[in-house]
Amino acid sequence: MGVVTYDFEVTSPISPARLFKALDLEAGKLFPKAAPHAIKGVELEGNGGPGSFAKINSADGLPFQYVKLTVEGQDKDNLSYSYSLIEGGPLGEKLEKISYENKFVAGADGGRVCKSLMKFYTVGDYTFTEDEIKEQIQRMDGVYKAVEAYLVANLDVCN
Repeated sequence: MGVVTYDFEVTSPISPARLFKALDLEAGKLFPKAAPHAIKGVELEGNGGPGSFAKINSADGLPFQYVKLTVEGQDKDNLSYSYSLIEGGPLGEKLEKISYENKFVAGADGGRVCKSLMKFYTVGDYTFTEDEIKEQIQRMDGVYKAVEAYLVANLDVCN
């Protein structure tokens, strides 16, 4: 098994605290509302904190039926959380799991930033390519942007 690590940042007009709440604490309720084109529903096992599992069911017509993840860390004071994708989705012949570490901070220019570290755990000696990494980020970005747009349109949500 190999590990490919990738860092990236996404800027947002939404405050770090509100993004953290939407993408972590309230994700199970918010994702199907904000991104019905991608997410049919979320089934949570546990309280949503470390040790919990979530099964995210994809909307009809998408290439994956679901993904299952485990929450590994959650720091409400520092607006960060970590989880691993452990079943479904892109996992299988090439990938054993994908781990994510996300932190929401104020940007230097007054904007907001989501800093993410992704770790792709490959099966055997498979080499995960830059194009495959970009494909995974593009999938995540679609949901991220839908949640962001939902928050912009619904100012009372996740405050």
